[in-house]
Amino acid sequence: MKTILEKNGTDIKYRPVGQFEETRFEKIHNVIFSDSNEASIKVAEEIADLIQKKQEAGKKCVLGLATGSSPIRVYEELVRMHKEEGLSFKNVITFNLDEYLPMEKDNRQSYWYFMHEHLFNHVDIPTDNIHIPDGTIAGEKVIEYCIAYDNEIKKNGGLDFQLLGIGRTGHIGFNEPGSHYNSGTRVITLDHITRVDAAPAFLGIDHVPRKAITMGISTVMGAKRIVLLGWGQNKADIIKKTVEGPISAQVPATYLQNHKNCTFVLDTGAGSELTRNKTPWLVDESLEWTEELTAKAIVWLCNETGKSILSLTDKDYNDNGMSGLLALEDSYDLNIKMFNRLQHTITGWPGGKPNADDSSRPERAEPIKKKVIIFSPHPDDDVISMGGTFDRLVEQGHDVHVVYQTSGNIAVSDTDALRYAEISKRISPSEEAQKIIDSIKNKNDSSFDSLEVRKLKGNIRRGESYAAVRYLGLDDSNVHFLDLPFYETGTIKKNNLSEADIEIMIDIIAQIKPHQIFAAGDLADPHGTHKVCLDAVFEAMKRLQSEPFMKDCWLWLYRGAWHEWDVNEIEMAVPMSPDQVLKKRYAIFCHQSQKDGVMFQGDDSREFWMRAEERNKDTAERYRALGLSHYAAMEAFVRHKFE
Repeated sequence: MKTILEKNGTDIKYRPVGQFEETRFEKIHNVIFSDSNEASIKVAEEIADLIQKKQEAGKKCVLGLATGSSPIRVYEELVRMHKEEGLSFKNVITFNLDEYLPMEKDNRQSYWYFMHEHLFNHVDIPTDNIHIPDGTIAGEKVIEYCIAYDNEIKKNGGLDFQLLGIGRTGHIGFNEPGSHYNSGTRVITLDHITRVDAAPAFLGIDHVPRKAITMGISTVMGAKRIVLLGWGQNKADIIKKTVEGPISAQVPATYLQNHKNCTFVLDTGAGSELTRNKTPWLVDESLEWTEELTAKAIVWLCNETGKSILSLTDKDYNDNGMSGLLALEDSYDLNIKMFNRLQHTITGWPGGKPNADDSSRPERAEPIKKKVIIFSPHPDDDVISMGGTFDRLVEQGHDVHVVYQTSGNIAVSDTDALRYAEISKRISPSEEAQKIIDSIKNKNDSSFDSLEVRKLKGNIRRGESYAAVRYLGLDDSNVHFLDLPFYETGTIKKNNLSEADIEIMIDIIAQIKPHQIFAAGDLADPHGTHKVCLDAVFEAMKRLQSEPFMKDCWLWLYRGAWHEWDVNEIEMAVPMSPDQVLKKRYAIFCHQSQKDGVMFQGDDSREFWMRAEERNKDTAERYRALGLSHYAAMEAFVRHKFE
């Protein structure tokens, strides 16, 4: 039987279902793609192929469908194939995994709304063929309804194909930890982490329903074919537990280990914690020991043994699966090379040290005064992620420009916006201020912000941004707000990157003609704002490659509030003194709307300044543990080189 296309070097081939990678650790067939877009297209092609084969045989095709960010690109590709290639859905019958309870169909957060917006409204599937759990069912009717839902699936011959995502608790559908293998469609109470992950879409966890209707484990396992999608670094830990761990009700997705025709389709971020990727020397003794892999292995070995780099011995290497590396080079030379590599990443001159030998420094000495762009996806990522480096660049006389790519307006609470509107009315009474006040007060959970409210929220964030960069000594004329159109939808769901977005990016880069660009390299959520903003940077720089100034332009990537680069990946580490740590903290404090109750908190209860500070201190501690100099904190960067 054939399944998802998998790349093997430069070739693309089919890998049979059930044939695992060359590792004893994995218990579920999985394929890893370089990016989620390519992977989503391959999944859509498999679904389309199934639909067409069923059509040719005169049979109906029964699909189990998922919601959330993971399958969006799959649905987009299916819609494209319908419109451009004539793929028909007339023989398709669908059953969705789940729905919040209670939830009205016309609520923007309902899965009924989601499925129609992303798929059903754009294809020729008969309305009667669509089945989505009803979020308005109440009381004793729920049990009867759930039994009927399972019976309807059976009546149609069972699921031919089930598409799944995976939650950080290991849930599939809304089968939370503790779900039984034999469970059918039922009502379930949502785990706190699940509600936290849903909070951004509901503009706060208080608005997220506590219950849902979900297909059960038994219902899902009855599908003839299952494909689970996993995108981004934030899914890596749970993917590892699911693919390599024991079957457990505490990680419901592990039940899929018992399915005979299941494939996990992952991107590199989601698959990064699998043993064959994280520590391939424990899996394959015939590895090609590249410089990057060697660095990764030595840092891991130090963590595993609790030793500094220069303390590692031949025995340490041999005892931890690295005998092949020792066959190429002795431990003394390996240790010295790695120590020097990391030492050369450390610099207090992120713009390059004037009149210095730069052969072993991460940045060039010339030109002495560089033009610098700091791209910030939201109006606070600059100071949260690289506030200390920002401060150094300004202090050392570089021509620094900070460019805020989006307005960040949806991250301002209605409470904050109302306070500003009421202050404005008291200072200068106007109909516009009253209109904003009325709009906020009359807003319900499922309504959009009015254009006037969105402008106010955007201006609140602009004012905070000016305050922060002024505190770091930057002139207002070097602050730029792009308000990229893809973001300005007024909702969590954003538009795809457009030509208008890219043209705006090209214009600002061409205007400044930078020697350095700093951009957010967070890829945890492939559909997130950071990823879209980074794609805009990449595309703009590619289109400008023929411009003379681009020959001297280097791109440095920083990480946001959620993750940091692994030490072996870091190419520039900027130390911070205790005073600079405090200065960065106070710059972050300028973003008052994002402090003391930030709307998009994630699963980390700490405020952004706490996360950033502890992450920077941890980076410095990791350098110290490896035997290098000890600093109060460090900010880390990776240089991106275009092929």
